[in-house]
This record gives sequence, C-alpha cells and structure tokens, in this order.
Amino acid sequence: MTDLHVDGNALGGLLIELFGRDMTDQLGCCGGCGNVSPLGAVRVFRGAGYVMRCPFCEKVALALVATPEGVRVAFGSLRWLEVDRGTTSPS
Repeated sequence: MTDLHVDGNALGGLLIELFGRDMTDQLGCCGGCGNVSPLGAVRVFRGAGYVMRCPFCEKVALALVATPEGVRVAFGSLRWLEVDRGTTSPS
C-alpha cells in the first residue's frame, strides 16, 4: 500500500451497506486481465468517491460514490462477482 491507495478492506462498511454482508472475502474477476481475487485485495483510490482497481493490471473494477441519498456504483472491468450464499443453521 502507498499513501495514494489502500486495500479493499477499507471499504468493508460501505460494501456491507450495499450488499447486506461482508464482501471483502468474495471473489471477483477482472475483465482486463482475468485475475480472480477477493474484493479485499483490490486497490482503492479515494477522490470524489472510491475507485477500486485490479491489483494486477490496474483497470478500474468498480467506482463507488456515496451521496446523502444512497450509493452509486459504476461497474468498470469487473467481469463477474461471486457471492457465497453462506450456510445457515437449521432452526
């Protein structure tokens, strides 16, 4: 990490707000280079919003902007995002 970026774990709270669960360990595939990695491993750059870049080829995977009304998500080179259903214990 550098002063310019942090890893995707820094957006854990915002991702929970969007998806209703921890997403930092969920896998995504970069459409630029085909790398598959957890969202927590992407590089996050902050400006007016958050830009999540592939840790290998630096293509923009997602861009997120939080507003008072909600969060706007722009899908860049993210080819797919796999979300585990998880396991639930029987009642």
